[in-house]
Amino acid sequence: MQQKIVDFTNLLRKSGIRVSVAESIDAFTALDELSLADRGIFKDALRTTMVKRSEDIATFDQMFDLYWSAFYDGLRNSFDQAAGDMEGEFDLDQMMQALQEGMQNMGGDQELDLSELAKALLTQDLDKLEQLIRDAAENAGVERIENMLQLGFFTRRTMEQMDAEGAGDQLRSLAQQLREAGMGDAEADALLELIDKFLEALRKSVRNYTERQLQQQNFDYMEKFRRESLLEKSFYNLTEDEIKKMREVVVRLAQRIKNVLSIRKRRLKKGKLDLHTMLRRNMAHGGVPFDLIFKQRRKDRPKLVILCDVSSSVANVSRFMLQFVYSLQECFTKIRAFVFVSELGEVTPVFKDKDINDAIEKALDGGDVINVYTRSNFGFAFHHFWQNFLSSIDNKTTVLILGDARNNYNDPRAWCLREIQNKAKDVVWLNPESPSAWGFGDSVMDKYLPYTDVAEECRNLKQLSRVVDRLVL
Repeated sequence: MQQKIVDFTNLLRKSGIRVSVAESIDAFTALDELSLADRGIFKDALRTTMVKRSEDIATFDQMFDLYWSAFYDGLRNSFDQAAGDMEGEFDLDQMMQALQEGMQNMGGDQELDLSELAKALLTQDLDKLEQLIRDAAENAGVERIENMLQLGFFTRRTMEQMDAEGAGDQLRSLAQQLREAGMGDAEADALLELIDKFLEALRKSVRNYTERQLQQQNFDYMEKFRRESLLEKSFYNLTEDEIKKMREVVVRLAQRIKNVLSIRKRRLKKGKLDLHTMLRRNMAHGGVPFDLIFKQRRKDRPKLVILCDVSSSVANVSRFMLQFVYSLQECFTKIRAFVFVSELGEVTPVFKDKDINDAIEKALDGGDVINVYTRSNFGFAFHHFWQNFLSSIDNKTTVLILGDARNNYNDPRAWCLREIQNKAKDVVWLNPESPSAWGFGDSVMDKYLPYTDVAEECRNLKQLSRVVDRLVL
């Protein structure tokens, strides 16, 4: 059992769930008080000890079913179906009783010298069958399976390792001996048919186990492929289900950036070796560097002001940018967030009082802050910011603007953005439209470009993460 827990822990880590050694030990301790027979309590115990984040629960449940429940349940269903197919042909309980009596008349099963597999099939000991399949699969090297074309090969190898054919011959021989010992022909024929069905159920169970091994081996690859696909999928084309999955991807990206920052901070504390100063100060030692001198370099955390267009055409882009930035809020000295369509309103307090996902939905909805059911007017929003919030900008502030610059032929008031740029450290504009569309139709992006330090297309998470990387790293 302990080896199974270790294997399951490794599977969770491959799927992206962080499980520490201490948490694995907690799982071992919990299992001292529990039985695998009660799958519900067993699952709750593992989830309680191994899962720290609510967003990992769905993945854990999927992995638990894949590793523990699904195979055992499939095994039970296969053998129940095999027995169920025989209904009407004979009474299974009555036949098993006759079988037991016949074996006693023959002197017990010791003289029969049945293999463990034959005994487990005969008594339908599913726990024993499960263990035999797992051991045989390990001996067959099923962990090396890589694609669907290998399912048949590893299924046969596992059946050979179990000596399923030999077990079938033993059981058929037993049926023949029971016939000779007095069992009725109808019952003996039914027993032979049942043995064949149990062997077929065993083969299906082995193939099912092999398929699940393939899923386990490829789960990390499939998860990586899914995340990569979401990274490059346009925000415009996301379904509701993909929006939910994207939240998890954003969290993982943010954690990756924080991990990089943590390593970099540790290195900065020590500093970089200052060769010139070190040699000069060690002249008294004949140039031998007894005293190491390091350059102390400190990178200030930037201030960030976000101006988000929350009109329906760019709502998804704004949603994930806000989630990304606020997941990294410790990387910034201060964050102030504003939303606009035509009117502009500050939503910074919303992120202080609510969970990040609830705060994002509240910010996108606008509510009492702004009227979101109006036509876009960037010039009006920038002018409002210039009038009321320009004092929040200084030479350490990065202004991050997200919008498509579709101004509905209103006055762009580009001079307001010029005033903002004059005070800010940087003005970064993320536009979900292709640069080829900037300045065409009602787009006034070409009017704003001279007053931005960085202007980039941002229509998927990969492009967004690249910009955020540049801000914090």
